[in-house]
Amino acid sequence: MGNRSSKPVAELFRPLGRKAPRTRGTVEDNPALHEIWHAVLAIPHGRASTYGAIARAAGLPGRARQVGFALRIAPEDMHLPWHRVVGAGGKIVFPPASREHREQARRLRSEGIKVVGGRVAPSAMLQEQF
Repeated sequence: MGNRSSKPVAELFRPLGRKAPRTRGTVEDNPALHEIWHAVLAIPHGRASTYGAIARAAGLPGRARQVGFALRIAPEDMHLPWHRVVGAGGKIVFPPASREHREQARRLRSEGIKVVGGRVAPSAMLQEQF
């Protein structure tokens, strides 16, 4: 999903003019990320879920933004179905004119999911438990 950088994750998210925060281990060692990735992999073909539902399924209620982070830094060779994760109400969260928005809508439609006005049809959304 999106651009991958060869910079360390801490380097990508540090405020300008400040040192990178100390990190323990690598991102791949983080059990929370593994739980999120596992939950995303559990979304069946032709269905979608929200960032918040994925966070709850991973045992991380209230951490929808961490789901977005986990998707952004996921290794390419993991082949996560990132396109099946949408915002609250089924909304594609990327700006409508962006390449990412078009790509996500294209991938969802290729799985038979109806996307209208940047939103996934409610019938394609998973219930909380999956």
